[in-house]
Amino acid sequence: MSRFFCDSNCEIWYSRFDELHIECIKMPYTVNGEERFYDLGRNTDNRAFFTDMRKGATVKTQALNENDYIEYFEPVLAAGEDILYVHFSRAMSGTFDSMDKAVNTLKEKYPDRKITTVDTKNISMGAGMVVYYAALKHNGGASDEEVVRFVESFREKVSVYFTVDDLVYLKRGGRLSAFKAMMGTIFSIKPIISTSEEGKLVNILNAKGRKKAIRTLVEYLESGKVDTDYPISIMNADTDADTSMTIDMIREKYPSAQIWEQTVGPVVGCHCGPDTIGMIFVSGD
Repeated sequence: MSRFFCDSNCEIWYSRFDELHIECIKMPYTVNGEERFYDLGRNTDNRAFFTDMRKGATVKTQALNENDYIEYFEPVLAAGEDILYVHFSRAMSGTFDSMDKAVNTLKEKYPDRKITTVDTKNISMGAGMVVYYAALKHNGGASDEEVVRFVESFREKVSVYFTVDDLVYLKRGGRLSAFKAMMGTIFSIKPIISTSEEGKLVNILNAKGRKKAIRTLVEYLESGKVDTDYPISIMNADTDADTSMTIDMIREKYPSAQIWEQTVGPVVGCHCGPDTIGMIFVSGD
C-alpha cells in the first residue's frame, strides 16, 4: 500500500483535504523576508496576505531543497510504505530538480520501496481537481499504476481560465514584459490566462476592462462542454463582489452545478496578485 502525497500548490481547502486522509507537502513563501509555509488555509489568513500585498509588502516564493523532500518522504519509506505523489506542474517550478535528487537518494537507500510521481500539469485548483479525484481513486483501492493512468487522462479534461487585475505581479514573476505591463495598465487590458499542454501558463486572450474579462471566463465555461458531474471551482484573490457576480452568471446557465468557492493561497497569490479571479471546470465529451 502506498501513501498518497500532494502539495499545497494544489490549493484544496484544508477541510476538504482532511476528508481525503492524504499527506501534503507545504510549499514556502516569504512576506517581508519572513519564511512561511502554506497549509491550505488551516491557519493561514489568505485575505490578510492580500491586504499586506496591497500595502506594499515584499512577497516571494522559493523552491524546497533536497533535504526538505527527504524529510517528508523518508519516514514513510522507513515504515515500509511506498509513496505516490501527485504534484503541481513541473514546468512552473525548479523545485522538482530538488525532488528528483531526493527521490534518487531515497531509492538507493530503500531499494525495496517504490516512489511514484505524476504531474497534474496545472496549479491551484487546476491541480487540486486532479488531486482530489485521484485521491478518491487511491482511497477506493486503485493501484498506483491505475492512479497514474487516471491522472494522465483526467488532467486533459480539466480547464483553467483566470484573469488578474494588476499586471505588475505577472511582470515581477517574469511572465509579462515591463512594456506589455505598462501598456496593459494604460489601456485597461486584462489578460485571460490558461495552462498549456506542457503545464505552462499562457496568455490566450486580452479583454478590455474587468467586467469583460469576467464575462469571458464564463463564456469559456459555456463553450467548454462543462461536465456538471464535477464541481466548478471559483478561485479568488480577495475579490468578493466579482466572485459573487461570477457565481450568479454561472448559476444562470447551470442552476444545479456544484460550485467550490475559496480564496487563492499565498504561494500562487505571490504571482497573480490581489483581485485575481479564476475558474476551473471539467470538460465533457
